[in-house]
Amino acid sequence: MTLKELEVGQVGTVVSIGEKGPIRRRIMDMGVTPGTKIKVVKVAPLGDPIEVNIRGYELSLRKDEANQIIIQS
Repeated sequence: MTLKELEVGQVGTVVSIGEKGPIRRRIMDMGVTPGTKIKVVKVAPLGDPIEVNIRGYELSLRKDEANQIIIQS
């Protein structure tokens, strides 16, 4: 399951980040690392971006970035 598939209010644990290269590095630099809990706070009307809560702060991710984050609910 990917982060993009979570509904508002659901919580999951990051398992891995599928993308390789600079996008993966950028996502990990923002604190999205395997083993961390992530909660979907809200989704924009057209589905992009997705606002999540991770490590006590709010983070907005694009749909394509959220689609690369594999989670376990």
